[in-house]
Amino acid sequence: MVAPNLIGCFLIKRISKKSYLAGVIVETEAYSQEEPSCHGFSGRTRRNETLFGEPGNFYIYLSYGINSCVNIVTGKKDWANGVLLRSIAIRGENERIASGPGLLAKRFGLDRNYNNLTLLPENDFWLTDGENLTQMGNIVQTTRIGISQAKDIPWRWYLKSSRSVSKREKGDRIPPKNKCWAPSSFEGL
Repeated sequence: MVAPNLIGCFLIKRISKKSYLAGVIVETEAYSQEEPSCHGFSGRTRRNETLFGEPGNFYIYLSYGINSCVNIVTGKKDWANGVLLRSIAIRGENERIASGPGLLAKRFGLDRNYNNLTLLPENDFWLTDGENLTQMGNIVQTTRIGISQAKDIPWRWYLKSSRSVSKREKGDRIPPKNKCWAPSSFEGL
């Protein structure tokens, strides 16, 4: 599954020739055509066409007509499969600035205009490998949130030691600032 492997990867946005916005993905959710909370469950429509497209493209939709939600198409073409980016930690910025799908989209300036964009440096948005946080053993796997169907499927992952997670599992306290993980700078530009 792609979703837990995205924890620790960088989402990069080129702002100008020498300026970038980079953040570490700290929370994801997976969706697949065989379960009813996926936008592709009932088949292909004009609205969800991108979700059936090429893996590695953005699938961006409006939630309740207000907030953009940024997904990455995964799996294979002609099968609706994607990963919702729920939270990103950005070094040197408020830890909550991109802690939720709507806040993440807002901070990276992503809206429906970027739907179906392939994540590549030449398109000014891309993913890179980052810190291998899955090896640290503090990735929490739990159920998805904010959906009404298939709520019991444990397809949400987050970095336990990050203060940027949108919603923690019941009983999982926010780590103190002096004991939490913080993203390193992205030096690969």
